[in-house]
Order: sequence, then structure tokens, then C-alpha cells
Amino acid sequence: MSKIEDVKVLVETGKSKKVAAAVQEALDAGEKAQDILNAMIASMGVVGDKFSSGEIFVPEMLIAAKAMSKGVEVLKPVMAGDGSSSLGTCIMGTVAGDLHDIGKNLVVMMLESAGFDMVDLGVDVPAEAFVQAVKENNNVVVVACSGLLTTTMPALKEVVQTIKAAYPDMKVIVGGAPVTQEYANEIGADGYAPDAGSSAAKAKEIIGVK
Repeated sequence: MSKIEDVKVLVETGKSKKVAAAVQEALDAGEKAQDILNAMIASMGVVGDKFSSGEIFVPEMLIAAKAMSKGVEVLKPVMAGDGSSSLGTCIMGTVAGDLHDIGKNLVVMMLESAGFDMVDLGVDVPAEAFVQAVKENNNVVVVACSGLLTTTMPALKEVVQTIKAAYPDMKVIVGGAPVTQEYANEIGADGYAPDAGSSAAKAKEIIGVK
């Protein structure tokens, strides 16, 4: 098995203690940092698909994401030197009135592992704070908002409308337990992800990245 295949398997199975060494071995063997990163992203894609289909659950997904983050730590200094570009910046937050963060944290990890630079605003985030974050950060290509309570669905609508009023071309993706594709369409969001596993693919799709 190639060094890159070793890394993929370790990420998929959540072996966080072994990933960093395996990534370093792959680099030492002459593999390109970008190829190693792409392999880990593919692994997280597999993990995301398994999560979406109910084969694995939140703990396994968190373990795999943690394993990938250990690998990314090894790659960051190498990739900083080769001018490797990210997909752009994504602003993420749970909307005002909602304090749920496990789902949001999972999405942050999935999007980060897909190649986005993440700005996590946390929970209970008012609409204006999303707009302010777009203004303050470079190369923002998508805003992701989550709402886990039916009572905060109006806040989700307010966020989308506030962002669109300030930045008509900004892509907005929404998600959370009570949210549906129909509701996303109704409030003018560009994308909807039913779970963290599918969030990265949807975010890439709405910004036009394969």
C-alpha cells in the first residue's frame, strides 16, 4: 500500500495518533502535500457519506475529523511555502436565539477538511454579525448558518435576507434539524445541507467547485 493510501485509511478509521507520522512519511517519500491533502479530503468524503447513510454516527465522524486535523497540521507549513490556494473563506455560525454547537462544529470541520478557510462565529449570532464578518474577512465565498430549533427558523430567514441585502451575490448555505430544502428555497438560501456529512459537497457545489 502506498504512503498516501496509509494516510487515507488512518483518517477514515480515526487513528489520530498515527496520522501525523504517516503524513510525514508520505512527504519524506516524495509525495506532494496537495496530493496528501486531497487524499485526506477524499477520506472525509467517505466518512461524510457513511454518516449521511447512517452507517456511522457523530462520535466516529468527530474522531475522523480529529485525525485529519492532525494530518493537516503537518501539511500546513509545507503548503504555506508552495502557494497552495484554498477554496476561499467560509463564515459559519448558529443563528440568534440558538445555542446548539455540535452540529455547527461538525460542519466547520467538514468544510475545513474540504479546503475552506473557516471563520467560526459561534452560537447565538445576530444577522448583522454575519454581515460584519463578511466585511472583515478576505475572499469570503460562502456563509453557512445553522438553526436547530423551530423557534429560530425566523432568525435563519433574517440572516439570509440581511446578507443578501448587503451582498446580493454572496452564496448562503443553511442547515439544521427543522430546516428543509423547501424552507431554504423560501428564504432565498443558495444551498441546503441535511447533515454535516453533505455540507462540504453542497458548499463546493454552490461556489462552482467540483
